[in-house]
Amino acid sequence: MTSLLARTGRHRQRYENNLRLVSGCIPYRLAKDDGVHNNDLENRIEVLMISSPNRDDLVFPKGGWEDDETVEEAACREALEEAGVKGILKENHLGVWEFHSKSRQEICSLEGGCRGYMFALEVTEELETWPEQENHDRKWIYVKEAFKLCRYEWMCRALEEFLRVMDEDRKHEMREEVVEPCPVPVSDVTECQIMSTNCCVKPSGTQHHNISPVGAQFGIMLPGIYL
Repeated sequence: MTSLLARTGRHRQRYENNLRLVSGCIPYRLAKDDGVHNNDLENRIEVLMISSPNRDDLVFPKGGWEDDETVEEAACREALEEAGVKGILKENHLGVWEFHSKSRQEICSLEGGCRGYMFALEVTEELETWPEQENHDRKWIYVKEAFKLCRYEWMCRALEEFLRVMDEDRKHEMREEVVEPCPVPVSDVTECQIMSTNCCVKPSGTQHHNISPVGAQFGIMLPGIYL
């Protein structure tokens, strides 16, 4: 079995307007329906958060977007390296947020600024071991509890947008169930486009209108296999 290794160094790091470009995701799964919280997404969806070295708070997996990968591939890679999960990445990013790293300014630009692109990742596989396991523990948490654990405002905003998107997708699926679909040949159906060995991108069923235009072109870049 080939061991997975995390990327190191910043020689391929992307920058824009003196800001370090970062890509990450909110890994999620649906908890089993208990018949009580069927319509309460905050108590039905679990998100995966990870610990940080020498810190007590939890964060979502994210890291530097490098110049030999798309923003989607970077998000999938960070999920694998930091949280040990693979899955299906929603095509449209949740948004773009600018923030500062107060504790480790050298990681970002000279001023400590980062511009982060966040996605939603439906987890389909959890690895028993992963590249940065020694630095990051992982924990599944209901969305309602995750809001309380978010240390930074931008993380709360990303989680709010995630919840809104999930609610829209659920309503879209309910409308599709009401209308009987026309038969479609199996060969014409494409669930997702493979981005790498650990992730594929699934086109969104709904349009998200409040996504920041900054770098919006990257949300539709769907090249072939890189990794």
